[in-house]
Amino acid sequence: MGKLVIFSAPSGSGKTTIVKELLKRFDCFEFSISATSRQPRGQEQNGIDYHFMTNEEFKSRVERGEFVEWEEVYAGTCYGTLKSEMERIWAKGNVIIFDVDVMGGINLKRLFGEDACSVFIMPPSVEELERRLRGRGTDTEEVIMKRIAKAEFELSKASEFDYTVVNDVLEDAVEQTVAIISQFLK
Repeated sequence: MGKLVIFSAPSGSGKTTIVKELLKRFDCFEFSISATSRQPRGQEQNGIDYHFMTNEEFKSRVERGEFVEWEEVYAGTCYGTLKSEMERIWAKGNVIIFDVDVMGGINLKRLFGEDACSVFIMPPSVEELERRLRGRGTDTEEVIMKRIAKAEFELSKASEFDYTVVNDVLEDAVEQTVAIISQFLK
């Protein structure tokens, strides 16, 4: 078993943008591709952005014990981490980097303890979060309202992470995160 770095945040906080920047800066990192039962959005591709599967297939794989962790994030929409994905990355000697929902991040930290560094990416405000979600142009009004309501719960979980980084100015958030990760990898 190797090390892993976990990034979680409410949707729209910028965690995916930060993770993409870290993947450019740390050669040892490899992204863990999560599985989901939702449909692809925009230009998302199976096996690159997510392992897309039907809800039935997802639940079947849960029953077979193929997930390290999983959660039904929204009614009928599951996300999780496949054991095979982690084994694939560790077999290459790489450090796994996760971009997962908040409860998934908490669960991974509990499972892997000191081998994991968990970072919560905090939006500057709920209003800014809403502005970012609307700016994406990928979600319906109903989905945006669900994400904002969920964000209020998720923000209450920030203290369960090793570190919290406020993503107000992206470059500052990236530099703060680089410093955290560099220390963890020593």
